[in-house]
Amino acid sequence: MSFVEFEDVRKVYRTGEVEVRALDGMSFSIERGELAVIVGPSGAGKTTVLNLLGGMDSCTSGTIRLDGRLVSAMDERALTQYRRHDVGFVFQFYNLVQNLTALENVELASQICRDPLPAADVLAQVGLADRRDNFPAQLSGGEQQRVAIARALAKNPKLLLCDEPTGALDYRTGKQILGLLQTTCRNTGHTVVIVTHNLAFTQIADRVIRVREGRAASVKTNLHPADAQTVEW
Repeated sequence: MSFVEFEDVRKVYRTGEVEVRALDGMSFSIERGELAVIVGPSGAGKTTVLNLLGGMDSCTSGTIRLDGRLVSAMDERALTQYRRHDVGFVFQFYNLVQNLTALENVELASQICRDPLPAADVLAQVGLADRRDNFPAQLSGGEQQRVAIARALAKNPKLLLCDEPTGALDYRTGKQILGLLQTTCRNTGHTVVIVTHNLAFTQIADRVIRVREGRAASVKTNLHPADAQTVEW
């Protein structure tokens, strides 16, 4: 059994008599410790996959598993626990609490999960040991995204989900964040999933899942992922 499994997953949204099939038989798997990139154009179903895998929404049919647990069968209470303990989230916009320092933002994770990592250690891991007492307004965009990644990692999650994590950053800073995610995956063994429209990101992935019209158009493994610092876009 793979670490992440999507099997014939469908998600249908209904508004009155209008029916929208956001996912229409999505199937793929991801192995433990892989860096996977889910890529596709707008409207292909990428964000829906992230929402379902992150426990923020439920599928209409099909099965979703993480580490053997049947996520697709969880009720709202179980999904809340799943989001707290098993999944770390990194979004395009950093969602930091402005009146808390970098360290305090990361420490938020320790209040909601079972086995958090020391906040100061994780900040040092992402290269911000000397910025721990700064507020978000005193940090650059790249530094704020590093704090957001540290906050997600401090939960010690089974899965790190990243939704367009470089979308609000300039090219150089975006490259640094991409490198940080790749290094995190390699050094910690966390399973990292990046959802993006940027095809260049597929070069660094262990597994590339291309989605189109609510389905996985292809799933390929990359035997020789590129170093993030060599990727151009």
